[in-house]
Amino acid sequence: MTTAAADAGMPDPDLTGVRALLLDLDGVLVLKGEPLPGAAEAVRVLLRRGIPFRVLTNSSLWARDTLAGRLAAAGLPIEPGSLVTALSASADLAARRWSGRPVYVLSSRDALREFEGQRLLDDEAALADAASAAAVIVGDAGPAFTWPRLNAAFRLVLGGARLVAMHRNRWWLTPDGVTIDSGAFVRALEFATGRRALLVGKPAPGIFDAAYASLGRPGAGPDLPRQAVLMVGDDLRSDVAGARRSGLRAAFVLSGKQGPADLAAARRRHPADLPDVVAPSLFDLVRALD
Repeated sequence: MTTAAADAGMPDPDLTGVRALLLDLDGVLVLKGEPLPGAAEAVRVLLRRGIPFRVLTNSSLWARDTLAGRLAAAGLPIEPGSLVTALSASADLAARRWSGRPVYVLSSRDALREFEGQRLLDDEAALADAASAAAVIVGDAGPAFTWPRLNAAFRLVLGGARLVAMHRNRWWLTPDGVTIDSGAFVRALEFATGRRALLVGKPAPGIFDAAYASLGRPGAGPDLPRQAVLMVGDDLRSDVAGARRSGLRAAFVLSGKQGPADLAAARRRHPADLPDVVAPSLFDLVRALD
């Protein structure tokens, strides 16, 4: 770890006082749909040592139980309750803010299961001439980002619906390679409607607050200071800057989509948002914990 930190221009990492972890998914635990080397062992060590952790991810393609099943099949035993996703946070927001009112969710079919019990418009209702909604919530939809669905979302927002972005990720790494993400479609709707989307996922502070609170006893909150919680991510903006601005510590791992060159650029442009720790991988960080 010392060599990697030095190569990235950072001092030796100091994990003193770290008592809990928030882990990004892509680039920390998996890459292109496959578990990263050492990730499964790192998770097993955290579970064996009783170190609290949550997976905090902008993933919005699968409901948490589906995502947990996929991770388990890849050798990563993570319970659905340990997942805090942009999708689950968006469903919670909709339940609190627009309870009983129609909401149009532009995402995958599996993702809609997180909104169980809520009043959702299907595509036919959203495309109707007199359609209206309290909110349009945009997440990962993949091939379901069709022109009719985007146009329905556009019309609903023009009609007064609140535009909500599960996240603003521009691209991600999939088994097929670099792939456009839903942030591009959010920007398209913002441009077309002239409305700014409400951001739910990272780097918005609310999702970090939710993950931090979930580390504690149900209803009691966490019994640890924010500086005892380390966010581990591969994205300097969404993971590192978001965590730092939420009062948490942040580690940047070199196992994902960004590397030393990105860190050097961040040092020039956003010196206040630099990570506290740089490491090759999650496994190296977990091994260095007290």
